[in-house]
Amino acid sequence: MKPQDITAGKSSLWIFGYGSLVWKPDFKFKRSEVGYIQGYKRRFWHGDNFHRGNDQLPGRVVTLIEDDDATTWGVAFEVTGHQVEESLRYLNLRETVCGGYSTKLVDFFADGQPPVQALLYIATSDNPLYLGPASPEEIGTQIAVCRGKTGHNLEYLLRLAEFMRCSCPHVEDSHLFSIEAAALTVVSHLLAVQ
Repeated sequence: MKPQDITAGKSSLWIFGYGSLVWKPDFKFKRSEVGYIQGYKRRFWHGDNFHRGNDQLPGRVVTLIEDDDATTWGVAFEVTGHQVEESLRYLNLRETVCGGYSTKLVDFFADGQPPVQALLYIATSDNPLYLGPASPEEIGTQIAVCRGKTGHNLEYLLRLAEFMRCSCPHVEDSHLFSIEAAALTVVSHLLAVQ
């Protein structure tokens, strides 16, 4: 399903971010809410050869994997009027340029509010940069040494972990936090040998 098909005739739209969008949406929005979606788990299974890595050393960024028992926390952004078209143009360029992405409408839940439908982008295993599962140590090592045009892959990991600790302190994201610990161990060893 194309985002334009989802938004046809709508004057507002919610967009769910679960990776770098939680701290850097890079599009204008009316408001944002911290909350969660159900049926997906966040995983560092997607490669990045531009923003957080390169062709020789692709970084790792998150995507979502379907899992009926899972919940993923993030931020939903409400865009209205001309912001709908502008945000979709930006996200389509940023997220779908390589192909292998799907878009879906899912229920987004924020504390004390009824759920709203939110658009989300998911890198699929058809994406040429999809890396798939690996151990926290392997992923952490890869993240610790990769850098792209936007910055160090480690920054991406640490900002996401910081978001979870500050905005969702009651949520234990063991995948995220185990990779953070592994990456910081690698960095401390690299600094010790300098």
